Order: sequence, then structure tokens, then C-alpha cells
Amino acid sequence: MRVSVFGLGYVGCVSAACLADMGHEVIGVDVNQVKVDLVNEGKAPVVEERIGELIAEVVRTGALRATGDVGEAIRDSEVSLVCVGTPSEPNGSLCTTYLERVTEQIGAALADRGGRGGRHTVVFRSTMLPGTCLNLLVPILEKYVGGTAGADIGVAVNPEFLREGTSVRDFFDPPKTVIGELDAASGDAVAALYDGLPGEMFRVPVPTAEAIKYADNAFHGLKIGFANELGAVCQALGVDSHQVMDVFLADRKLNISPAYLRPGFAFGGSCLPKDLRSLVHAAQRADVSVPILAHVLPSNSDHLQRAVELVERTGKRRAGLFGLSFKPGTDDLRESPLVELAERLFGKGYDLRIYDANVSLSRLLGANREYIETRLPHLAQLLADSVDEVLEHAEVCLVGTRDPDVLSALPHGGDGPVIVDLIRLPDAEARQAEPGYMGLAW
Repeated sequence: MRVSVFGLGYVGCVSAACLADMGHEVIGVDVNQVKVDLVNEGKAPVVEERIGELIAEVVRTGALRATGDVGEAIRDSEVSLVCVGTPSEPNGSLCTTYLERVTEQIGAALADRGGRGGRHTVVFRSTMLPGTCLNLLVPILEKYVGGTAGADIGVAVNPEFLREGTSVRDFFDPPKTVIGELDAASGDAVAALYDGLPGEMFRVPVPTAEAIKYADNAFHGLKIGFANELGAVCQALGVDSHQVMDVFLADRKLNISPAYLRPGFAFGGSCLPKDLRSLVHAAQRADVSVPILAHVLPSNSDHLQRAVELVERTGKRRAGLFGLSFKPGTDDLRESPLVELAERLFGKGYDLRIYDANVSLSRLLGANREYIETRLPHLAQLLADSVDEVLEHAEVCLVGTRDPDVLSALPHGGDGPVIVDLIRLPDAEARQAEPGYMGLAW
């Protein structure tokens, strides 16, 4: 394919050179004439493993050249990759100035080109927040081109997963390829660019593609911070942190796995809250600052509060709660987030009914009974004997269980109570189009 790459920094330079090496005809574009001249001389404008010899080779064969002329680049390409920087503003917000400027330039060049050369696809590879493409950049393109994105102009978002220092290797052996497509033809154009590369390809809506890069980088930062904080605590307690992490990393079932990485309700139970509190307390006694670990429980509490706020938003006062134990299939109520949720709603004066097939006040014993008598002493008057009893009472129902009897009884189409989904119901995707459905984090 004939490809133009806008921005010859790390991402653009590597993308241009690697695409040229794959057999595409690539023209790099940059406002910095020094970068343009370096590329045309077969030299890399960035320091990066393998990039120098790769650029020298693809420039020698004529597969890659560079220009400062946007019009020339658009005339000589069918797909444009936008790889300009999106730095932080002083207040931490995303700076989109360069994105807006290059989008205006591409739009103006496409308008000058007219219908010659067929439909052009503009692919945004720069990191940008969800909504940036559709709400900011697409209107700019349509204004300058005088056409409709998805019909007259192709538009896609194609985030990169290149690490400085190993970016050439990462390009040819990507962990995944993500294409946020405005329409199928736009997605097809991007997919053709990477034909033959390994790794799974995901074709998703544009905002999803924008969000994925942030999910990745936030998690990477979280992992590094977690390892460093745990290492500092271990050192203070006289423990070999690397030995601890070697064992931690060997667990591929719960630790290095998809476990616990689906948005849902708050966590609770007899282990996680207690052990987090103990670890943070030990760190504080050892004068070790652990801001990530110290904020896990407050974050969990804030997530629980989101459920309360969803109920408040409905304006309704008769509430039902399905599920009470901290884990399905048990009657363990110790530090159950659903008990905490019930306590907050009851404390705010909601007329509450609760159903959990596994929870009977007469069967609660020991620490379990002591906990519930302390946290929710009015439980006896709140517990319902059946699903139907809750549904008949409630104007708004919170679903915190996957009990088949509960799921089969929940009404559809807005009939009956408002449903606040805490677990992402199996049919959540269909319910999202229905009135009276509210997902906690989806």
C-alpha cells in the first residue's frame, strides 16, 4: 500500500521504517526539516535499537522517503498514519494541539486533491482519550474535506504498543493489533497494513481502541508501583523481595492471569480487607510510604459508593437487593460489600428488602452472626423469603448475585423496577438498550 506517516518521532519513525520493510511504499512527513533531511539521507532521527540500519536499507531501496509537504504526501498515499505527540498540559490534561493541526492539514490537502486517487483513510496512531477522535478530530476532517467520515473519508484509530528500546522488535512481534474502525472499509485498510504480523487482531469501536492504550499504560504503571512498594515493605521487614516476587509470579492461576480483572462490584470477605489493612499498618510502623497499597481499600469503598449513587439517581425509595454474602454459594457475610451496601441504603432511609437463598438468620453462627448483628442488626426485618417478594416491593433492584432463580425472574424492557446491575448480568449487553437498566461500571 501507499502510506504517509505524519510525525517522525519514535512512533512515526519506527512505524514508517517497519511498514516500508514489509513492502509498503511509505512517505514520512514532519514539520522539522532536520528530521526530513536525515530520513532522506538514510539516517534515523531517533536513537533506537535496529532503527538506523533499517532506515538505511528501506531508503536505499526507495521504499521510504520523507517530505515536509503535506499535499505531496496525501497525493502519493492512500492511507495516512498520524503519529504526532500528545503531551500533557500543565494541569495534566491531554494536549491535542498537534493532533488538531495535522488533522486540519490533512483535511485541506484531501480537499485540494478532490476525488482523485480514491477514498483516503486517516488512521490516528497517537495516544488520545476516548471521544477525541469522534468528537474533535472527525468534525475537523469533515469541515475541511467537505465530506462525511466513514463514507467519503476512512477514519480509524490504531494505538501502538511500542516500547522505546525494543520498538522495532515490538512492531514485528506485537502483543496485539487494535483497530478502532469507524466503518468496515476503514478497518480493512488498516488490517491490510499489518497483514502477516503475529498476534491477535481486535477490530473494535473507535472509543474502545482509544481507551485500550490507557488501560495498558495505567496497569503497567500500577504493576511497577505495586512491585516497588511491596519491595520497600519487604526490605523494611527483612524479607528478600525478589524471592517473594519469584513465588508470586509463578502463580498463573490467580496472580498473572485474567483473574480479578473484570469490572464488577467491590471486593470483601474475610481475607482481602483484613490482610491489606495489616500490610499497610506494618508499612506505616516501619515508616515506609505505600500510597498505592494504602489507597486500595479507600478505592474499594468509593466503588461501593457508586452503587449507592446510582440508586439515589433514580429518585425512588423502595429498594430491593439480591445477594448478601461476600461470595456466591456461601453464607459468609464477614466484610461483605453487599452488607455494607445494605447498611448504607438502610442508613439513608431506604425501604429495603433483601433476598439471598444462602442466608438465613437462624442459621448464622459464630463470627458470621456476630458480624451481621454489629453491622446490620435489623437484618431480620429486611430479609425476604422469595425473589418475587423483593420484586413486588421494590421500585429499584440491585443485583449482586448470579442465582439462576434471580436471573430468570428479572423483568425486561423497563417493566417492573429499575435494575442496578452490580455484576454485569449475562444479558447486560441487550439490557443496555432497555429503559430502566443501569450498569455499575459498564
